[in-house]
Amino acid sequence: MSVILIRHGQTKGNLERRYIGCRTDESLCEAGRAALRDKKIPPVKRVFASPMRRCIETAAILFPGAEPIAVPDFRECDFGAFEGFNYSELNGRADYQAWIDSGGELPFPGGESRAAFAARCARAFDELRPRLFEEDCALVVHGGTIMAIMEKNARPQAGYFDFQVSCGAGYILEEDGTYRAL
Repeated sequence: MSVILIRHGQTKGNLERRYIGCRTDESLCEAGRAALRDKKIPPVKRVFASPMRRCIETAAILFPGAEPIAVPDFRECDFGAFEGFNYSELNGRADYQAWIDSGGELPFPGGESRAAFAARCARAFDELRPRLFEEDCALVVHGGTIMAIMEKNARPQAGYFDFQVSCGAGYILEEDGTYRAL
C-alpha cells in the first residue's frame, strides 16, 4: 500500500509569495482550481487533510465524493508576526533578518519553530500510520507538512528542504519509505 502526499492548490497568497500559515484560512484562487482539475491522481480509498480551507477544497477537486478526514496537526506552520507578508515587505526588519540568518531555525516571532512544526506533523503521521497503510490513502496538506513527513520517513533519507513541492504536486510514499514524485 502507498500514501499520496499532495500539496494544496494555489491561493492568492501563494501567487504573491506570502507567508500564509495557520492564521489565514485562504481559499484556492481560480488559477489554482483550474490547475487541479487537469491533474491525474491515482484513486484512493481514504483522504486525510489539513483542516485549512485550501486543503479541503483541493481534496474535493482531486477526490470527489471522498469526504476528507481533517487532521488538526497537519495544519500549516504558525508564521507568527510574518503571517501575510512577503519577502519584500519583511526585508530590512531586524526580526526577519535574524530568522533568515538562523537558516530558518529560530521560531517565527510569535509563532512556531520549524522543529516544533515538523515534530507536530511527523507525530500526526506516526499516529495515523497504521490506518494509512491498510489501504491506499491520500494526504492533502501543506508543503511544509509534506517536507516534515518525508524528512522523517522517506528512504533514502534527505533533508527537510529537499522535499519542497509546488502547489498541486507531491509524492507517493510506500510503506518501506521508498517514494516517487507524483
